[in-house]
Amino acid sequence: MKFIHILCLLTALFVGSIALTAQTTGSNGFFLHTVTKGQSLYSISRMYNVSVDDIVRLNPGSNEKIRTGETLKIPQATDTNNHAPQYHTIQAGETLYQLTVKYGITAQAICAANPGLSASNFRIGQVIVIPAQTSEAAQDTKTTVTAPSTEKKKEDWKTMHKVQRRETIFSISREYGITEEELIAANPELKKRKLKRGTFLFIPYPKSEQAPIQPERPVSEPTNEELFNQNTVEKKSINTIKVALVLPFSHTNGSQREPQSRIVEFYEGFLIAADSLKRQGVSMDIYAYDTKGTKAGTNAILSNGTLKDMDLIIGPVNQSSIAPIAEFAQKHNIRLVVPFAPKVDQVFNSPLLYQVNTPQSYLYSEVYEHFIRKFGKSNVVFLDDGTPDPEKADFIKGMKSELKDNGIRFNQIRLGAEIDPNKIISAMDTLQQNVFIPISARSTALTKLVPHLTLVRKEHPHFNMHLFGYPEWQTYTQDFLANFYELDTYFYSSFYTNNLFPAAVQFTHTYRHWYSKDMANIYPKYGMLGFDIGYFFLKGLSQQGNKLEDNLDRVKVVPIQTGFKFERVNNWGGFINRKIFFVHFSQDYELIKLDFE
Repeated sequence: MKFIHILCLLTALFVGSIALTAQTTGSNGFFLHTVTKGQSLYSISRMYNVSVDDIVRLNPGSNEKIRTGETLKIPQATDTNNHAPQYHTIQAGETLYQLTVKYGITAQAICAANPGLSASNFRIGQVIVIPAQTSEAAQDTKTTVTAPSTEKKKEDWKTMHKVQRRETIFSISREYGITEEELIAANPELKKRKLKRGTFLFIPYPKSEQAPIQPERPVSEPTNEELFNQNTVEKKSINTIKVALVLPFSHTNGSQREPQSRIVEFYEGFLIAADSLKRQGVSMDIYAYDTKGTKAGTNAILSNGTLKDMDLIIGPVNQSSIAPIAEFAQKHNIRLVVPFAPKVDQVFNSPLLYQVNTPQSYLYSEVYEHFIRKFGKSNVVFLDDGTPDPEKADFIKGMKSELKDNGIRFNQIRLGAEIDPNKIISAMDTLQQNVFIPISARSTALTKLVPHLTLVRKEHPHFNMHLFGYPEWQTYTQDFLANFYELDTYFYSSFYTNNLFPAAVQFTHTYRHWYSKDMANIYPKYGMLGFDIGYFFLKGLSQQGNKLEDNLDRVKVVPIQTGFKFERVNNWGGFINRKIFFVHFSQDYELIKLDFE
């Protein structure tokens, strides 16, 4: 009887382990996603084309907070017609070969659908997209980059053969006692491309009973390295780069005249970058298209036959135009750089899309990480001037959460019109570094708060004090420059230039010489933005050609204003720029841009 109980227990444990495995692979209607830095519920929902509510329903409490490294259940889209892609979470010990068998799809199709996937990052927990098979694709699953499905009829194939050096279709056919026509029929891709060493071929059973039958030889499972190498696209140079700028150079709405002038300035900066690279021997054709600031104008441009031949499209500006241009670029395999919009949902599913303006959740996550690295042993004091700033509420909430998770002390005080240095001192740790963060980025908040801090600084110059703030402070330097230096101030930004930097001086001189005018005194400066974007991508394409996405870290440029650190959002999506700087006004009256790798 005791033996029966033990047997039942073992059976239950076995069934339980099977159920757990089934859950991770989606048989219960979901798969697992591991949260990475900067992701929000919204970005994850866009990544998998599900709603935030659907994610929260499977993960109660996730609407309050999600943490990096946390695992979420994501509902798996179901399509009885097999027209929708599936998502698969890689399990321990799984290989690319096994996935081709599991889903009856070629390794070539999986690699093409997941350009961010490689042998080096094919690891447990990674999510990949399994592309939907059309009826035509289903007929072509037997290619050199896959393995036969064990669910197919045994008579469909006999074995697999790894092509060796100097082998030919004729020699392989003779080795297995089949005709060349039979080998090609089992591997139809041989009609389109030459036999390549290292590829795998399906070997069918001979149709003729008279044909000599060779004994089957054992075939080892192809490794991830072999399959990925087999599907690596050869590097091709781009002799003349064709680039189109699709921007609203004019507007039907006269009230948008000021934004229009910024777009023109962006284009003017881009042309200076193109001229600089031309002098270095880079050849390019530049096309400019005016969307007129309307979706109709954008659609008219997309119907133009020349746009599909571009290597690079830069634009658009209007939110309504992003979707159709992103769809067009993806269809024609064109790189698309979206320079201004902070919200580009298409980046999560378009592998050649680059979003320059960092989305808020990704930007904040970078700021938090670098803040903790820089001020991890500080006492942090949040300053409330009594005027709420809704635009910074999420930043402050997230910062407090990160400080708490990392065991960093912080508190918040409210300061009124009456200057009371004791209130600040009581919130400080006078024996260590103190960082003051206003909860508002507005200039009115600085006007109220700075006198409190400067008085404490003057009365206690030995106190270790820093002021920390926001990109908007770049526009306040004329009013608060002396205070920034006195309070040893830092602020974060994804764009910054010192007008005294040699590169900035040279560009400003060139811009004035070319266009007989100065750039608008705003941040970011659109002329410099156009130069930085143009120089980075044109130089990158000239150096790396069609392998740019695999070699972004090799594109070495020194931007004037905007830094670039593009990272893929997932294995099948595009790139988001995650570069930020800390700008430091030191007490020694030095202006320093801290660049984080």
